[in-house]
Amino acid sequence: MTPEQARAALNAASRVAVLTGAGVSAESGIPTFRDAQSGHWARFRPEDLASPGAYRQNPALVWEWYAGRYRDVLGAQPNEAHRLLAELERRKGAGFFLATQNVDGLHGRAGSGAHGGRLVELHGNLVSARDEVTGETFALPAPEQLVTPPTSPRGHRMRPNVVWFGELLPEDALAAAQAAFAAAEVALVIGTSAVVYPAAGLAQDTLRGGGMVIEINPEATDLSPRATLSLRDVASRGLATLLG
Repeated sequence: MTPEQARAALNAASRVAVLTGAGVSAESGIPTFRDAQSGHWARFRPEDLASPGAYRQNPALVWEWYAGRYRDVLGAQPNEAHRLLAELERRKGAGFFLATQNVDGLHGRAGSGAHGGRLVELHGNLVSARDEVTGETFALPAPEQLVTPPTSPRGHRMRPNVVWFGELLPEDALAAAQAAFAAAEVALVIGTSAVVYPAAGLAQDTLRGGGMVIEINPEATDLSPRATLSLRDVASRGLATLLG
């Protein structure tokens, strides 16, 4: 399939599903989880900062790490890839579904989920926290007002609203994504290595359902041999090629 044929198929599709990963936010200056482990944090293993066991052992340390990442994402701005995906949702309306592995909230800030389609954050969101007793989520205060560990309006301690190592993805979010990708005529997989399951299996759901899968990633991934088309580019330019 050529890029021109892919563009025509995307234009004609009424059901489009998208999966995004860290590569989409890289152009906004958001480091990946492991890239963020620099300086003081380089001496910690990922499991020391992002697991239920680490949080039980040292919630203050875990919150210090996430408070820094929270400041970073609030200082970043959506990039052209985020904006183009919001525009694609405007075109497709209720037939558009976006599942992201990112926790920076940039898709929502760019307008995704506000134009008739649906946005699902599979791994949570850094700008909110979850009440440890009730499970409710609440927006965090501004970084300069954040006291960690934070307390919910119910008076309970809150944990970061993200999926940690050893935890399952939210059942409702994953089920919605699987249904959307299985029904999609065209699926876009953008800026993700496509190796972390179950999210990595979403593209296969589309292929099994007879749809086509278009990958946008600067480097080859495990999905590349099975994709209908792989565009070797950063997210913003790859999307511009498809939506231009």
